[in-house]
Amino acid sequence: MGIWALYEGCALPAPVGSTLVGSWLPDAKHWADFNRTVRRWLRSVGTELGGSSPLSPTRQSRYVLWWTGKANAHVNEEHVVEQRAKDQPPTVMVIDDDPGVRDSLGKLLQSAGFRVSLLGSVSEFLKTDCPEGPTCLVLDVRLPGQSGLELQRELAGAKRQLPIIFITGHGDIPMSVQAMKGGAIEFLTKPFREQDLLEAIQLGHARDRARLEQERTMAELKVRFETLTPREREVMAFVVTGRLNKQIAADLGISEITVKVHRGQVMRKMRASSLPHLARMADQLQLTPTKPHNPGRVA
Repeated sequence: MGIWALYEGCALPAPVGSTLVGSWLPDAKHWADFNRTVRRWLRSVGTELGGSSPLSPTRQSRYVLWWTGKANAHVNEEHVVEQRAKDQPPTVMVIDDDPGVRDSLGKLLQSAGFRVSLLGSVSEFLKTDCPEGPTCLVLDVRLPGQSGLELQRELAGAKRQLPIIFITGHGDIPMSVQAMKGGAIEFLTKPFREQDLLEAIQLGHARDRARLEQERTMAELKVRFETLTPREREVMAFVVTGRLNKQIAADLGISEITVKVHRGQVMRKMRASSLPHLARMADQLQLTPTKPHNPGRVA
């Protein structure tokens, strides 16, 4: 299935370097997501496929409606998922074997504006898909079968970074120390103040939001890096170490002018505003230069 994506500041024939205004799946439900202005705009320009547009040159550089299939590298389902995640409230997943506790927590959290998932055991949680957007887990320590602390260790072993707030009616100091050492946001003993729980949830969502943003940024960076040719990647690795063009040319056995061309391409494709900016990207990618080969030979 393809996706409609509306771009601003787009230079045809492809929406490279432009701003994604919105993206929608072409079904009755999501067409309703178009606001009135966009619908009027669509009627005025007609249906555009593959970047073709009847717009005038001035408008063409302003907005473009782009239809894409799954193979398109610039727009795909991830954009739709990201857009939906931004539009939806954060989620709180509650795991507690007491139906009364689950019900009261569910009402509290829904009244606070959160999306809520109420579960009675760890096994239920493991069968549930992870929600889109910022999420945190309110987890009872003592549960039938696998305990809350055991789930915390399992998530850590799987490198699944989900903020956890422990609640328990039978807590002790060693248990709370173990939970906090494992990275828990808070350890609350029942009965606890509703405000204490809500504040811990806000902290958990802030932490998860930062993690998601970091992952998104890293994914975008990797996509840009994949657009570099093997030679451009070699040049980038040497450039960020501070080596001069003539030194890189000698290291790689190519001419200095060729290094300059590759360097310019690297800066453009990586969208680096400066050498320090490019160096930070290389650091995030853990990029290291290969050993010099053909030293002194210029091609």
